[in-house]
Amino acid sequence: MKQILFCEKVYSRWLILLIDQLIVSFALGLSLLIISRVGYQWVFNSDLLLCLVVYNVVTMTVFIVMRIHTGIIRYSNVADVFRVFKAVLLANLAFGTVSYLGASSYLGLEWPWFMVMLLVNFFISASVLIAMRIGVKLLFYELKALSMTNREVLVIFGADASALLIKHGLTASPEKNFKLLGFIDDNPDRTNKYIEQKKVYHSSCIATLKEKYGVEKMIVLEDCSDIEGRKRAVEQCMACGIRVISVPASRHWLKGNLRLSQLPDLKIEDLLQREQILLDAAHIIADLQGKRVLITGAAGSIGSEIVRQVMKCAPEMVLLCDQAESPLHELQLEMSDHFPGISCSAVMLNIQNSGRVKCVFEHYKPQIVFHAAALKHVPLMEDHPSEAILTNVLGTKNLADMAVDIGVEKFVMISTDKAVRPTNVMGASKRIAEMYIQSLQNQQSASNGTRFITTRFGNVLGSNGSVVPRFKSQIAAGGPVTVTDPEITRYFMTIPEAVQLVLEASVMGNGGEIFIFDMGEPVKIADLAINMIRLAGYMPHTDIKIVYSGLRPGEKLFEELLNQRELVIPTYHEKIKISKVIDYPYLYVLRQVEELFVMNAMNDDHALVKKMKEIIPDYISANSPYVEMDVVC
Repeated sequence: MKQILFCEKVYSRWLILLIDQLIVSFALGLSLLIISRVGYQWVFNSDLLLCLVVYNVVTMTVFIVMRIHTGIIRYSNVADVFRVFKAVLLANLAFGTVSYLGASSYLGLEWPWFMVMLLVNFFISASVLIAMRIGVKLLFYELKALSMTNREVLVIFGADASALLIKHGLTASPEKNFKLLGFIDDNPDRTNKYIEQKKVYHSSCIATLKEKYGVEKMIVLEDCSDIEGRKRAVEQCMACGIRVISVPASRHWLKGNLRLSQLPDLKIEDLLQREQILLDAAHIIADLQGKRVLITGAAGSIGSEIVRQVMKCAPEMVLLCDQAESPLHELQLEMSDHFPGISCSAVMLNIQNSGRVKCVFEHYKPQIVFHAAALKHVPLMEDHPSEAILTNVLGTKNLADMAVDIGVEKFVMISTDKAVRPTNVMGASKRIAEMYIQSLQNQQSASNGTRFITTRFGNVLGSNGSVVPRFKSQIAAGGPVTVTDPEITRYFMTIPEAVQLVLEASVMGNGGEIFIFDMGEPVKIADLAINMIRLAGYMPHTDIKIVYSGLRPGEKLFEELLNQRELVIPTYHEKIKISKVIDYPYLYVLRQVEELFVMNAMNDDHALVKKMKEIIPDYISANSPYVEMDVVC
C-alpha cells in the first residue's frame, strides 16, 4: 500500500472515474437503506438495480463533462474540492429530474420520500468523494515524509499572505527533505495562533525553537515589507546559528515552485536595508521621459543601476559610456532584452580623451548627463595620484566643458563623502572636480545654461571593489577575513537606494548644489564581518578567523557625518540635504586646475599632491606617505 501511494506515477484518470463511480453507487445504496429504516418500504430487487444504472449513467456523464477525474489527487486543493461539490450537486439534480420525468411512475416512487433520499445521497456522496481526495493527499505526503531521513526543520518569517504563498510554493516543490515547523511574526494579533495547522511564534522564541525542535533555517521574502521585524528575527537567527534563506518575489519562481537547494542565503545588503524610500516617481519620469541621456561609468555598479532606473522612465535614447568592454557589452544585452522599445547604444569612451568626448557629444547631442565614471579605490589612488587627476579631474572637466558647448540641460555628477575634508588623493581629486563644475555653473547665464548638480554619498553595499564582495570571497575560501581595524566604521547604502536618491536630487536641483544623502546609522566593519560569517552558517573566530591588518594608505577610522545642522540646508525630501560649501570664481579654479595638469605631466607625485593641498587647504593626509607634507606645514 505504501509503495502504491508513495510512487510518483500518476494513475489513469479512468481508474479515478471508476473509483468515483463505486463511491457514488455505495452512497446511493446507503441512502436508500437509511431512508427505508425511517418508515418507508423499499424492496431490494430489479428496481434497485435499474435505479443504480440510471444514477451511474447520469453521474458518469456529469463527472466526465466537469472533468473531476482528470486531477492528480495528491495535488488536490480547495478549488478541486469545490469542483467535486458542484459536480455531485449537479449529478443529483440531473438524476432527480430524469427520475421525475421518466422513471418515477415505472418504479412506483413516492416523490417526497425520493427527494429526502436524494438530499441524503448528496451529502454522503459529496462527503466521501471529498474525504477520499483529502485522505489520499494527506496519506501521500505523510508516507513521503516518513521516507525522508535527516529532514531540515525550517520556519518562515511573516504570517501574512506572502508567507502563506511561500508555504504553498514549498509544498508544491518536488523537494521534500524539510519539515515546516511554523511562522515567525511579532504582530500580537497573529502570535500563538495557527495558519493551516502551523503555529505562529514570536521572534523571541527563535532560540527556544532551535534548542527544542532543531530549527536549521528561516526563510524570508526578498521584498518583505516589515524591514525592522525581519532585522530582529535575522539577528536572533544569527545568534543561534540558524541560516537565513532569501526567497525572491513569487513572479520569479519557476512554474510557481520553490526549491530550497536553489535559494540563496540572505545577503548582508538585505540585512542592512532600511525602510523603503518614498520618491515622487511622476516627477522623475517626467524629467527623463523622451530625453537623450548619457551615462558615464555605465558598466560600473552605480552606473549600471542608473541605467536600469533611467530606462524605466522611457527616455528617447540612453548612451552607455565606459571603457570596460565586456561589462559594457553585457549591460547593453541586458537592456535590449528588458527594454526592446528604447534605443540603447554602448559607446566605448575614455573620458580623459577630450577629442573622443567631443565626438560623442556632438554626434548624439545628449540632453541629460549622469557622470558616474571615476577612479575610487583609496589605497590605489595614494600610489597613483596622477591617474586620479587624469580621470577624476581632467575627465570631469572634459565632460563638463562639452556639456556647456552643446547645451546639455542637466549634468549630474556622482561624488563621494570622501571629498569632505579629504584625507586621501581620491577624495581630494573628487573635491577639485566638484569645485570646477560649481565654478562653471556660476560662470554661465542663470537662465539658459547647463545645470550642474553634484550628489554625494558614502559606501555602497556590494559595489565593485567594496568590502562586501571581499569578505564573501574570503569566507568562501575558509578565511581568514581581514578587517583593517577593530574600531573602523563606515556609513552604508544599497545601490538601488543610492541611485533613487540621485534621480530625486537631479529633479530638485536648480544648478550649483551639492546634495548629500542620509546614510543612516554607521556600521562597524568588524560587526559587518561577523554578521556575514554568521549568515554563511559559520561561527566567527571559530570556523572563520578575523584578522586585523591595519589601516591602509589614505584610510581613516571614522567617516564624517554629512548632515550636521550647521553644514547643511534641508530640502523637501527628508533624506536629501544641500551642503554649504565655498563657491570659487571660475577663472581662479580654471587656473588652479590647469596648473595641476601641468604638474601632473611632470610625473612627480609629491609635487602633484602638494599642489592639491594648496587648492584644498583642509586636505590633511591620513596614514599616507604624504603625511609629512602636513607636518612641515
